[in-house]
Parts: sequence; structure tokens; C-alpha cells
Amino acid sequence: MAASYLREGMSGDATFSLFVRKLPRGRGFLVAAGLEDVLEYLGSFRFSDAALDYLRSLGRFEPAFLEVLRGLSFTGSVRAVPEGTVLFADEPLLEVTAPIMEAQLVETAVMNFAHLQTVLASKAARVVLAAGGRPVVDFGLRRTHGIDAGMKAARCAYIAGAAMSSNVLAGLAYGIPPSGTMAHSYVSAFPNEIDAFRAFARAFPASATLLIDTYDTVAAAHKAVTVAREMEARGARLSGVRLDSGDIVVLAKEVRRVLDAAGLGYVKIFVSGGLDEDEVARLLGAGAPIDAFGVGTRMTVSADVPYFDIAYKIVRYEGRNVLKLSEGKTTWTGAKQVWRVRGRDGRFERDVLALADEPPPAGAAEPLLVTVMEGGRPGGPHPPLAAIRARCAAQVAALPEGVRRLEGAARYPVDHAERLAAVQRALEAELEATQVRHPSP
Repeated sequence: MAASYLREGMSGDATFSLFVRKLPRGRGFLVAAGLEDVLEYLGSFRFSDAALDYLRSLGRFEPAFLEVLRGLSFTGSVRAVPEGTVLFADEPLLEVTAPIMEAQLVETAVMNFAHLQTVLASKAARVVLAAGGRPVVDFGLRRTHGIDAGMKAARCAYIAGAAMSSNVLAGLAYGIPPSGTMAHSYVSAFPNEIDAFRAFARAFPASATLLIDTYDTVAAAHKAVTVAREMEARGARLSGVRLDSGDIVVLAKEVRRVLDAAGLGYVKIFVSGGLDEDEVARLLGAGAPIDAFGVGTRMTVSADVPYFDIAYKIVRYEGRNVLKLSEGKTTWTGAKQVWRVRGRDGRFERDVLALADEPPPAGAAEPLLVTVMEGGRPGGPHPPLAAIRARCAAQVAALPEGVRRLEGAARYPVDHAERLAAVQRALEAELEATQVRHPSP
């Protein structure tokens, strides 16, 4: 496409909008993420000599086009919602405005960065909601779709409210507090289970959590009591025990009984193994006395919804609004703004999708898309991860209760501003007349 644009002399500014067409079944909201990577990519966008040599070897491109690519960089602007913002169907995560060749060439990378991380942050937010204030720890690196995906999963889980991650590299890269317990292999490597517990307690007297389901969970709970008392004699305390298998509801209650009977009410019960938001909600609904959750694969690959129907579509070219009429995939035309209206209680009441230059709706309305890059340069430093995390927590808390439901979430109202709707209707009618009923020869 870029080569064709060059041949046709098409170099005007185009605006592309990145949005999710519809929410997955049962989901009430999305959490926008990945903007930092998008901006880093756009700021460093170049064609290397090796890339140009490869393109030349294909024999498909004219030398003049390859010379244009040699000096190409991204010179456009980006308007986006801040990471951690909750969004809904058809609302732009971001809009790119740049010479059409540039805006088109960056499409795949922009989509990939924003899509994966929005999927993962949205999933993690649901797990955090299900936990009801109990700590959630990201346990998913081993089964993510590659190390980079695991890094992004840890970052997105932290944005969404997870307290820690077992991914130590994510601690180094992002400042996420690292956390870990022991593996079954560790226990099995010792002649006796209690020897493993004692060794771990000696190594980590301030943070030891013992994995007690390698052989028999209840029997191991009694051994944990012995180790906890030995730690008390040394002036330390056992932090917790972890359950990773079996009937967690029954076992958690029995382990809690064993610990409490020994006067160890301070020892926490940490649960992991096959968890997601539905299982967390089920366990807590059944009265399992769980203090924290280690959530892995199902969260960090978003097992039930591994992708969103995300699109990056041109909405304006050389001052002319454009759209597509494809059945089931009609786009909203024009550069846009999303206005968020709060009710008297401070909660989000409705959104209004409008043209970018359209006046705000009546009431306390906040514009969500802000300029984050101009002339190919970021508008400032990236916000700290802690600020993104705080924004996400505030955004989710401000949603109507029904929209936050894990099952059968209520539909959040998204209205379309008067001028956007009028421009859309007029352009649809024009295209029906010129491209459908009377197509050009």
C-alpha cells in the first residue's frame, strides 16, 4: 500500500482510529494499556539497512520507493486515552494522524502493542474484582506465549491491581514487587517434607510461605504448625501456607481450623492452581477462608477471551471524513473525542462519542483523548507505573456496579453526539449513492 501511495502521489495527512468493535460476551468494560510501547515504537520508527536489503531482495519494489523508506521516520501526532482508562465498544484507544504512508506502515505494530496489553489488563482487572480486596499475585510467566508476553502480562496485571508478581525480571524492569513461595520440586528434593519446610523457614524467616499439598495437605498443615512454633521460638513468624490442588474449599477450611487451633491465626492461606475470576469468585462464595491468590495461566493468556475484535481504521484523509460500510463492520467517521459524564455521586454515568472539534455535552464531562505525541516526538515523559495503576483503580471503582459484574454485566451507555451522528448519516448516504447504487466506471 505504501508503495502505491507513493506512485499515486498520495502524501496527505490521514487519521486512523484504533478501537474495539464490540465487547466480548458478558464483559462490561475494557482497560486500555500498551500506550507506552506504542509511543516508544513510533519514536524510534526507522527502516534499517538490513530491512531495506531484504525488501530489495524480494524484487517487488522500485528503487525510488526503497530510497524513500531509507529516510522515513514517524512525523505524525497521536491522541490517546491514558493507560488504565476504562473504555467501551467503538471508543478510540488512540488516534494516529500522519502522512498516509507513515500512518499505514505503523498499523500492525500499533495494533499489536495496544491489543495484547488491553486484553491482559482487562482480564486482570476482573480477577482483582473477584478477589474483593485480597491480594492477587501474578503467577503466569511459565505458560505465557513467550517471555515478552510474560513481561507485558506482569505489567498489565500490576496496572489492574495485582499486588505482586513471581516474575523477578518484571520487578527489575517495571518496579513491580516480586513475590514467590516454593515449588513441589523443592519439597520433593528433601528426604522429608518437614525438612524442606524448616530449610525454607531458615532461608526466609521474614517471608516464608510453605507449599503444603505435595503429599497430603492436612498432614502438611500440622507440620507447618510445628515449623511455625519453631520460628516463634527464634523470634520469627511463618507468613503463610499455600494450597495448589484438591478441593480448595474443603481443604482451606480444614487448614484454617488446624492453624487456628494452634494459635496461629496470623498465618495466611494462599491459594493457587487453575484460577481465574470465576474460580476465585466461586471459592470465596463458598466461604473458603482464603487470604490471597496466586493467579497464573488463565489470567496471563486471558484464556476465555484471548483476543478482542480490535481495528485500526482510516477515518479522515486530506480534510475529508471517510468510513467503511462493510456489513457488520461499519466505522464511525472523523477524528473523535470521548466525553465521560459523571453523575452526582461521582460515578461514571455515560459516555458521549463525538467529533474531535465538537463541543462537550452538558454536565460534568471529561475529555478522554489527550495529545501524547506531536511531530513524531512524545509530549513528555511516560507516567510512572504507580500512577497508571492508581488511575485504573479509580476508573474501575467509578463504574456503575452492574457494569463491574463478572457475569451478565450491564451495558454502559455510550451515546453519539449530534454532529457526529449527522455527519455519519450524510456520509453514509453519499457513499450509498456514489459507490453502491451508482458506482464510478
